[in-house]
Order: sequence, then C-alpha cells, then structure tokens
Amino acid sequence: MFGKRRFPPETPSAEARRKPQSGAFRQSPDSAQSRLSEPETPVYTPTRDFERSDAFYETKKRTFATLIESIDLTALARTPGGTARKEIREVADEILKLGAPPLSGVERDELLEEICNDVLGFGPLEPLLAQDDISDIMINGARECYIESGGRLSQVPVRFADNQELANICQRIANRVGRRVDEATPICDARLPDGSRVNIIFPPLALDGPVLTIRKFRRDRLTLKHLVRFGALSEEARIVLEIISRSRCNVLISGGTGSGKTTLLNCMTGHISPDERIVTCEDAAELQLQQPHVVRLETRPPNLEGEGDVTMRDLVRNCLRMRPERIIVGEVRGPEAFDLLQAMNTGHDGSMSTLHANSPREALNRLEGMILMAGFNLPSRAIRQMITGAIDIVIQVARMRDGKRRVTHITEIVGIEGDVVTTQDLMRFHLVGEDENGQLIGGHRFTGISRPRFVDRARYYGLEQRLTETLSATDPVSPQPQAVHGYG
Repeated sequence: MFGKRRFPPETPSAEARRKPQSGAFRQSPDSAQSRLSEPETPVYTPTRDFERSDAFYETKKRTFATLIESIDLTALARTPGGTARKEIREVADEILKLGAPPLSGVERDELLEEICNDVLGFGPLEPLLAQDDISDIMINGARECYIESGGRLSQVPVRFADNQELANICQRIANRVGRRVDEATPICDARLPDGSRVNIIFPPLALDGPVLTIRKFRRDRLTLKHLVRFGALSEEARIVLEIISRSRCNVLISGGTGSGKTTLLNCMTGHISPDERIVTCEDAAELQLQQPHVVRLETRPPNLEGEGDVTMRDLVRNCLRMRPERIIVGEVRGPEAFDLLQAMNTGHDGSMSTLHANSPREALNRLEGMILMAGFNLPSRAIRQMITGAIDIVIQVARMRDGKRRVTHITEIVGIEGDVVTTQDLMRFHLVGEDENGQLIGGHRFTGISRPRFVDRARYYGLEQRLTETLSATDPVSPQPQAVHGYG
C-alpha cells in the first residue's frame, strides 16, 4: 500500500523464518536482523504508567529505524489515518518477530502503539495529550518531562529515544502550521490541530536539547458558568461579566503567565451576539469562538532571508479595513497596542484583548509603555486620555499559590484627573486563609458601587435593570469564608 521499497536479496535462512508480510512492506531480514540483534538487548520488565526501561527504548529505536526504511512515506501520507495505523502496526509486528527480545503481549502492544504514534502522531506526547486533566506539558530535552495538572507541576517518566526524535516531532508540529524550526530558526510558536499553544526552542539556544512547551486546550469548552462552579468567580460577578460582554464594553484581561487570561477571554466571547462580525488577531491561533461570522488572522514569522513577516500590528491595522464589529486580539505585547486603542476609539466597541500584568493599575502602565514602543512622540497625558477613552473594564486574573486560577478584580476605568487615570474596583477577591489541605479560603466581594460608569451603555442594550439589581442585591460585606477551587 505504501509503495514498497526493495532491499538486498534475502538469505535462505532468513527466508525460511520469514512469515507472510503485509502488502505495505518489503524488507531484508538480514538488515532487520542485524539492527534488532546487535548489540543483544536483554529482556525488559514493563513498569507502570509512562515508565519504560532502557531496553524498551533501544528495541523501539531500532524497530522504528527499520520501519522507516521499509515504507514509502509519500504513499503513507496519502493513506487514511485508520488504514495507515493498521498497516504500520502490521509491518512493525513483522519486524519484531525477526529478532527482538522476547516480549509479552502487553509489552508488544505498548511498543507497537508507541511506534504508530511516532510515525503518525506526536510520539510519546500522545498519552499526555489524550488526558484532559493535564493543562501544560513541558519537555526539557529527551529525558525530562513535566506536566501541570490541577494547578500543580509534577515530573512524569515520559522520555524520547534521543534528542533527534524530539526534534523530529517538534518539526512535525511546526510544519503542520507552515512554520519552520531548526538551528537557523531556533524559536517557533505553533499550535496543535486542537488549537493548543506550542512553543519550541532548539539548540544552540537550548543547551540541553530541544525544549517543547504545550499549553493544552480542554476538549469541553468552558463558559462563565463553569468558572462559577470551579469557584474562580461568584454568580453575581458572572452576571456582571456577561452584561459587560453583551453591552459591548471594551475589555482588557490582565494576568501573569498561565493565569487563565485566554480561558476567561474565550468564556466572555460566548456572550457575543451571533449576528456580529468578529475579527481575531493572534500570534498562534488559539481562541475558540463559536459565533458563525468569525474571521481568524494569524501572524507570520520572516523567512530565511528575513523577509515576508507579518506582525501583529500589520494584522490589527488591516482588520480595520475588514468591516469588523468587534476586534479581538489574543495578546498585546508591543506597538500593536496603539492601533488597538485607535480601533476601540473609532467605533469598534466590544473589542477585547489580554496582556501580562500583575494588577489593573500595572496593566494600564504597561499599555502606556507599549504605545511608546510604537515610536510616537506623544505626551503622557495624551496617551492616558487615549487609554481612558478606549478601555472600559480591566479584569485581573491570577494563579494563586495553591495552583488555582481566580478572577481577583473587576475594575472600571472612570476617567483622568490631572495626569492620573482614575479607576474603581467593582469586585475584588478577598483572601481569608487556607484549609488543612493547603487550599486558599476566601470569596469574591463587590465594593458597593451600584451605578458603574458603563451603566448608560447597559441601558442602551436593555440590561440596566439586571445590572443594578445584581449590584444592589450584592452585600458589600465579605461573604462567609469558603474554600474555592478555581480552574486549573
């Protein structure tokens, strides 16, 4: 099936021991026998979970090398996934019968499955990618792997045969989205087919081998109601965020690395009307909007000649010509902040973005710094007036010391007094203590402001009564302490 390759003539002794082979594969048992038998590999003992012995990896490495020489990869690429996996498994099984150490049925199945994953998928990453409770995967060279699950980092015994196998998988991930990663272009941002974010850095920048970092997406799409259930948000705060989204307020979501900014952004976009035209701009496409009229744009790195790159600023400026009703920028990191604020100030209400900052006030300071990076010689007051006119709400999220992610502030931009941007908190998370398991205890508390600045916008969209009822019914006194779990 895969366009069989021919090998040197087979010896009679090898022919005598050979069994009928898959139509996808021709091989020389001499070469296979030598590769599988030299040096002689001891029988390995399987271990639990992801753990494998050195003998397992040695057998797998030699079987994989023989397999790659025995099939036509071009024909394989045109074969449907299910058929290809079946054929690969049959071919690899034939190779193992020629000289591999004695294997039990379980060991053989594990080895064949991993070889199929190496050829058709992402190799040792496949079991990790299949687990929904893992949110981050961090590969530091061929023999070191960490995961984040439930907000906690832990090392798992997943490893690659060598750095070359890891490099091949990294290049496969990059190639699928038209990116390149090698020694000449050692840094790459990419994504998996499910939208999970990927960062790759190669030697010589990474001293101990390729480093692969994956931010996984959940299979089930989260909503604000899920965040309430996780304790990351109170029910009253959920209603306020829903009204903020429906009222087309311009929103900036601020937080540290891995604090859940993109997750919250995805949740808030769930309340955008399905009849709006939305344009998204991202470095690596990861937003999961469910509306029918969404245009997704993605930046492009330069080629080997240093040309052809398309920056985030290019995308934001271009999407202004695409008649968007809302512009959503995955993350602002530089001069594109100026163009985003310009868009928010010129009729594209309801736009949203995220940035890295540790507090709402710091988020505004960072935004001002990004505008200065654009090279405009503007006075500070003019920049702050632009920020005040563009941003309505800053939402702060944090990954706390118990590993859980929570919304900590809903802050409104009120105006500017002198040269200072004035803000007011509508809601804050109050920490009380921690329980015997190390989980933080606290709750979300509104500050008692019953008529926020965006109440006129809520009135325009028929949501004023619901907003005022929610804020008025909320006791500004701190709620009863309770353990909150957050989302991980």
